[in-house]
Amino acid sequence: MPLGEKQGWEKSDSRYCGVETEFDDDMPGVLTSNLSPGFFDFVVAPLMNPTYRPSLVEKDASGSSPVLPFASSDLVLDLSQWSNHVVGKISSWIDLDAEDETLRINSETTLKQEIAWASHLSLQACLLPSPKSTSCANYARCVNQILQGLPNMQLWLRIPLVKTDEDAMDENSRKIVDSWEVWNSFRLLCEHHSQLSIALDIMGSLPSVSSLGRWFGEPIRAAMITTNCFLTNARGYPCLSKSHQNLVTAFLNHSIQVVISGKPLHSVPGSGLASNGSNVNNQSKSLVVL
Repeated sequence: MPLGEKQGWEKSDSRYCGVETEFDDDMPGVLTSNLSPGFFDFVVAPLMNPTYRPSLVEKDASGSSPVLPFASSDLVLDLSQWSNHVVGKISSWIDLDAEDETLRINSETTLKQEIAWASHLSLQACLLPSPKSTSCANYARCVNQILQGLPNMQLWLRIPLVKTDEDAMDENSRKIVDSWEVWNSFRLLCEHHSQLSIALDIMGSLPSVSSLGRWFGEPIRAAMITTNCFLTNARGYPCLSKSHQNLVTAFLNHSIQVVISGKPLHSVPGSGLASNGSNVNNQSKSLVVL
């Protein structure tokens, strides 16, 4: 089921586009500034304050832990708003395969807490951070464990679109990891669970056409297009290269949702928006004209 909520004639031809936002404890404000008519259909928003670490939380005199620093109360939006317009973004700092034991424990605890909160909010999906390395067995183990008790929610594993072309390899390119192999290893460890899918990070440079083709056989739910993919056309507006346009068109034809990610790098002529603006409203206004 796609996110977003279109009305009337829009339903049959709708193409859903979301935007990734920063942490903000004013979730109604985040939706208002990004979902206005002509803007985006949904937001990918952090659920937990990024500074939170379970090991640093001090218990009170009674021995109980304080309230977790979630972005907002579950009561600030109604159920349909949470479900149709919000994808939970799991904290990007987590690393369940880190050498540091404290970081591993903090990561697993936080991951489970955030997924549990997202399930309570009835979110359709959560965005999991990319594996920090090719060795992600513990991360996959924990995700698989969560999936066994997850009723309906989808987990989108963020995977960068990176592939070394065999015929153009040099000493530096040998160090580049084939992200499809990382995904394949991860899903095997998760037993090909049907609720595990991909959010593909689209970079400024794309791999070969043959490398791109194999991704269309995978369960991609979202294409995360970073703002550094956009060029500036003759009129001063942001635009995508022809190869990126073709890729986005192919994604939309396969019912893959598009998410704009990153800080705005362009100013729309006549809008008065600074190119280095950092708030979500500026980002949505500067990118909606693409």
